[in-house]
Amino acid sequence: MSEEKKPVGTRISGFWKGLKSEFHKISWPDKTTVGKQAIAVTIISIILGAIIALLDMGIQYGVNWLSM
Repeated sequence: MSEEKKPVGTRISGFWKGLKSEFHKISWPDKTTVGKQAIAVTIISIILGAIIALLDMGIQYGVNWLSM
């Protein structure tokens, strides 16, 4: 159960080596995939923003009508 403590410099360099090896395992998407996904996220965000704005206006109209 006695684990030897490694020097700080060895632990830090081991961390960076491990990080570099993990980054090599990542499969990065190509430009066209990133572009399509960015467009999809933008369109969905605009649509959801419009829906939320319409709901907000409707609820505001209803509360104003009730408080008259």
